[in-house]
Amino acid sequence: MRNVDAVVVGAGPNGLAAAIAIAQTGRRVVVFEAAPQVGGGCRSAELTLPGFLHDVCSAVHPFAVASPFFRSLPLAQHGLEWIESPAMVAHPFGDGDVACVYRSVDRTADALGTDGAAYRRLFAPLMDDWPRIEHAVLGPLRWPRHPLALARFGLSALQPAERLARRVFRGEPARALFGGICAHGMLPLDMRPTSGIGLALTLMAHVAGWPIPRGGAQSLANALAAHLRSLGGEIVTGTPVSSIDELPAAKAVLCDLSPAPLLRIAGHRFPPRFRCALERYRYGMGVFKVDWALAAPIPWRNPACAQSATVHLGGTLAEIAASERDAWSGRHAERPFVLLAQPTLFDTSRAPAGRHVVWTYCHVPRGSELDMLPRIEQQIERFAPGFREHVLERSVMGPADLERYNANYVGGDIAAGAVDLRQLFTRPTWRTYGTPVRGLYICSAATPPGVGVHGMCGYFAARRALDEVLRD
Repeated sequence: MRNVDAVVVGAGPNGLAAAIAIAQTGRRVVVFEAAPQVGGGCRSAELTLPGFLHDVCSAVHPFAVASPFFRSLPLAQHGLEWIESPAMVAHPFGDGDVACVYRSVDRTADALGTDGAAYRRLFAPLMDDWPRIEHAVLGPLRWPRHPLALARFGLSALQPAERLARRVFRGEPARALFGGICAHGMLPLDMRPTSGIGLALTLMAHVAGWPIPRGGAQSLANALAAHLRSLGGEIVTGTPVSSIDELPAAKAVLCDLSPAPLLRIAGHRFPPRFRCALERYRYGMGVFKVDWALAAPIPWRNPACAQSATVHLGGTLAEIAASERDAWSGRHAERPFVLLAQPTLFDTSRAPAGRHVVWTYCHVPRGSELDMLPRIEQQIERFAPGFREHVLERSVMGPADLERYNANYVGGDIAAGAVDLRQLFTRPTWRTYGTPVRGLYICSAATPPGVGVHGMCGYFAARRALDEVLRD
């Protein structure tokens, strides 16, 4: 390939976003992807039985809808359609009670009873502030345009989730509901900044919803790829890159890779100090994932669970906190916190008529080899007795399987690195998207703003490349 301005390694959402941002300027960009199809963590496949379409990694996409960059793209013209369930998330607990987050702050608050006023006080001001802080929350560390609004968010966001939940809410439903959302951050809930993760995700439920793409996560990746091609960009799939020396000559190379795979293909180009900095980058806990093909919907004890595409199975705040603390500390929880998606209640295109697919995962120690299937199924049975009777087939992926699927998920860490306070603002090093090698950039979820299908890591890395080496 000749006359290439930029090369992108990896066709995940961030790699595709970086390529689109560069192609929008009229420059020629080529993306290389090791897998046979684009998507990275945004792929779908028949993991269990023919005709049953499962999301291999990401399933529910609040940040994709809220992303400032993705919002600017005509993805609907390339077949992307969002589906929003009546409730954003359902959280069963106790003997059949369920707490839900709805699109409306007021409806959510009304359903929380005695904690309704506290919920409004926490989220209504943040909702008003979101247009002023979204670029700070979904971007790199920099001086904010609206420092007072960001400070209001930060005062709560930097607290441990357990502390904030117990300080703000008096009842178990609101505490457990918030704790389950915070647990998406893959950190113990007594660590900072777990409240920030929960606040941001809950805000997304009210600002943009927690939707699913019709036809599966692959639909989002395919729409991004189609838009890139419409701009003249090229995508070469089924082509692993073992060394950046193999790539076509280009002014900029952007790698949608976390530090470990980046070192494998480019480590020989880096000075020793930068190599050591990347080697010190810390990955977090891993994931154990299970998908099911079902003969019928999940038989929830409380039908309110069927209102949402997303269900959190963890019981009380204390139970969720114990589960996450165990996984972080190298132990396996007897009652793991399980994140569950049931897309076919709202998108019948993913399974044969009357059949269903279910997507789940729980957090485990990084690199764990323990089979968590019995514990995950028992946690589902706890809230949906008779679930196992509907199972037609299962697909199980442990941490090693997930790393084989995507090299960025070292030890099964789908967040591409721990998002604790120490690494929140300097992912993967203080250089963020840049490296000591001129023209070589990192655009993966290991850079700010981190994990999430939003494309902002790729967008900001591309902007830096455009400013530094692609100006002419």
